[in-house]
Amino acid sequence: MERVPATSGTTNLIDILDRVLDKGLVIAGDVRVSLANVELLTIRIRLLICSVDKAEQIGLNWWKYDPHLTAPAQVPALPRVPPGATVRNPPRARRTAKRTR
Repeated sequence: MERVPATSGTTNLIDILDRVLDKGLVIAGDVRVSLANVELLTIRIRLLICSVDKAEQIGLNWWKYDPHLTAPAQVPALPRVPPGATVRNPPRARRTAKRTR
């Protein structure tokens, strides 16, 4: 009987990361904390790790339509002061430059 040599290849981190991003990886789990049969806390974890190309291929492209990610940053407007309200200006910093004679 002929012995077949076992292939023992080494896989580096880049190959593993490339495969995970190409194929995708899903991690799902539930954590429940109960006391005396009363559920106090439930945490549902759903995690998908894949490349952007793979996400678009399977229909996950929410970042294209999220207004917080696609809209340009805007400067927030100053708060409006109601009519009749008094507005106080903050005290100005005093100049402490020494005078030369």
